[in-house]
Amino acid sequence: MSMFPPLTCLRSFEATSRLGSVSLAAKELHVTHSAVSQQIKVLEAMVGLTLFVREGRGLRVSEDGRLYALQIRKALGDIVEATRLIQAQPKTDELVVAVLPSFGRSWLIPRLPDFQQRYPHISVRLQASLNISNLHQESVDVGIRMGEGEWEGVEQHRLFHDEVIAVAAPHFNGGQLPRTPQQIIDSRIIFNTESWLPWCEVAGVEMGEQRKGLCSNDSNLILEAVRLGQGIALERRSLVHDAIARGELVQLGDVSAPYAYPYWLVWPPRESSEAKQRAFSHWLFKEVEIYLGQLS
Repeated sequence: MSMFPPLTCLRSFEATSRLGSVSLAAKELHVTHSAVSQQIKVLEAMVGLTLFVREGRGLRVSEDGRLYALQIRKALGDIVEATRLIQAQPKTDELVVAVLPSFGRSWLIPRLPDFQQRYPHISVRLQASLNISNLHQESVDVGIRMGEGEWEGVEQHRLFHDEVIAVAAPHFNGGQLPRTPQQIIDSRIIFNTESWLPWCEVAGVEMGEQRKGLCSNDSNLILEAVRLGQGIALERRSLVHDAIARGELVQLGDVSAPYAYPYWLVWPPRESSEAKQRAFSHWLFKEVEIYLGQLS
């Protein structure tokens, strides 16, 4: 590695070539003007090329310097990314769980205190996202997903199938809640990304033309609007079960329709995380069993 220039020289060179000024580079790097100038001279001596052309009191990057700067900038970026990834690696006493925001808020978080009580030596970090996380690149221990399964590079276990039901706040419409399927679809609906078609097919009614009103792709926002009595919504039972049990929401009628995608627990094969993954999966399977028992 005798040809490897000092990192301080490379950083000074990259910053100066990018900013076009030694003074600005020195300010960004929190060093003196003379320190940056000296580091550039050292680098030029090592590579045997003129990296900057002095023009009066200023300077401009030479063609050799421009090409070198592009490569150095990429290399420094790779170092930054490698450092970020190693820092993001789950610690031995930390469990990183990738989860959908809605499922995390409405189903997982209310049950997590039991896991933390059973495994007090494991800290839990929830990584919420609507996107499917790359469990390897993002250093996630386990993930809870919805979908058809068969994801590459991860172990997977199906948790349960869900269903959709119509819900409202107890005080919606002054407490005069719709009961029949026709009354429900004629009410003020807060629309989300879930299609009402399967529910309507089971209920034997037609929704008709799409009506105007509040709409969101976030179930957390939908459910908050429903709690405030702003309308009714079609939601997954897993997201409203606990709220119904607490009396915060009410299921309208007894019609339910199967949801297209089940929930899965997925995890990357990783020896350093195996004990944490095993503890969480055993606990989660038991919680799912309890939850499904409550539905029967």
